[in-house]
Amino acid sequence: MKYFFVLKKTVLVLLVSIILFSCVARKNMVYYRNIESMNNKEMTNSYEIKIQPDDLLMISVSCDDPEISKPFNIGAYNFTQSGSSNQQSGSTYLVDVNGVIDFPVLGKLTIGGLTRTQLMKMLNEKISLYIKKPLITLTIKNYKVSVQGEVAAPGIYNFDSERFTLVDALIKAGDLKIQAKRKNILIIRQTDGVITYNRVDITKADFINSPFYYLRQNDMVYVQPNRLVLQGSARSREIIYLFSAVASFLTYLIFNSIRK
Repeated sequence: MKYFFVLKKTVLVLLVSIILFSCVARKNMVYYRNIESMNNKEMTNSYEIKIQPDDLLMISVSCDDPEISKPFNIGAYNFTQSGSSNQQSGSTYLVDVNGVIDFPVLGKLTIGGLTRTQLMKMLNEKISLYIKKPLITLTIKNYKVSVQGEVAAPGIYNFDSERFTLVDALIKAGDLKIQAKRKNILIIRQTDGVITYNRVDITKADFINSPFYYLRQNDMVYVQPNRLVLQGSARSREIIYLFSAVASFLTYLIFNSIRK
């Protein structure tokens, strides 16, 4: 009889431990916990990415007379985005390490560091010297970020939009796993040849105003496991041995109780 009492007590302790751990874990998994305390005026984050070396641009110039705009579209072809059925026509330009592209008629243009809006203004001013009221379209084709660590589907993800957020990237990667550390997501970024990094806590709503809320092309996002997972990985053998010993002990108690 005393064996059953010991067994019952052991199971009760395990159940209480599991419940307490679940409550703590559930609290740490909630996003935007303090959003009610933020004023709507504080939740603003305007952002426009800048052209960087190695960016792949697709630029198309048109006007009422296609023959007049033709010299500005040398090498133009239909471009199909991966995973999309939409086709766009235009010439592609790879921004070199100095932030320069070689544009038809206009020659070499230094565009590194310009925003998309600034580049569109530059092109419009220069091409307007040759074409009356030109229509210019500009798309950056290499919008991609890398997502690693404790997400459902790590990988490199492309984005059609020119404004995508950390949340967008995490959703693309299947969202965070239960064991992910939500308070310390690492974002690695290269700006003007300098590698910078920042850590973001997505359980707090004020991360929306972080300069790392909107991601840039080629950003790397790393989601590390929480402390319990790291400790568990380091002590995996010890845990296996412990559970084996406990299971053997419980089996022994049950077997002896049945015999008596």
